Amino acid sequence: MAVMPIDRAGTRHPQAEACARCAVRSQSLFGALDEAGLDRIHTRIEGLDMAPDETLYARGGDGSALYTIRTGVVRFERSTARGDRRIVRLAGRGDLIGLEALLQRPHADDAIACTPLQLCRIPRVLLDELGQDEAALTRALMQRWQDALDQSEAWVADLATGPARRRVLRLLLRLTELTEPGQPIWLPRREDIGAMLDMAIESASRFVSQLRREGLLSITGPRSARVDRVALLQAIEAQDRS
Repeated sequence: MAVMPIDRAGTRHPQAEACARCAVRSQSLFGALDEAGLDRIHTRIEGLDMAPDETLYARGGDGSALYTIRTGVVRFERSTARGDRRIVRLAGRGDLIGLEALLQRPHADDAIACTPLQLCRIPRVLLDELGQDEAALTRALMQRWQDALDQSEAWVADLATGPARRRVLRLLLRLTELTEPGQPIWLPRREDIGAMLDMAIESASRFVSQLRREGLLSITGPRSARVDRVALLQAIEAQDRS
């Protein structure tokens, strides 16, 4: 994990400039703040770069900060009582993660980079202070918490139950939602697909090969692929009708 040092230069701090220009600002927590608000907080936000498969935080670790994802995809993992590995959620561009920190609770899952990541680290104490003066920020935090809950419920409904082919199709749809339009999706390893969808690695491999033969999925790199979104939506509709 690389921490991006922030050095003062000119009349305005470079991190404040970066926040003001950030492509995900309107989606992020601090979209609720005006430029004067950004100027008040910039010195306490750190920019982080992470490589694929690097751990951002571990299950049970101290929740002292939250993170906004600027680019990339994060997976959340945990182990069952039998020791089986499960991926319980994905997060991407604009998402706020590590919400347990707001209640000073330990992290519920391991958070691991799926792709190269750019994040902003936001100390919990900063949000505690801002929450006393910024009503809009408090509302934004509640909305983020609700969004995370909705995503968890959708994961169970769409990816943890039902026919195996439908779960794979729904996973691809989720991956397209985490990717900028026109860009290749992150393609999980077969064992990752199994850990997400509770299926055997052999089954995951078979479905991926099947979708490639159908022209719905085309591999562009070791961990990337392009999806025909129109064909994907048609396949999901057909699966839901069957």
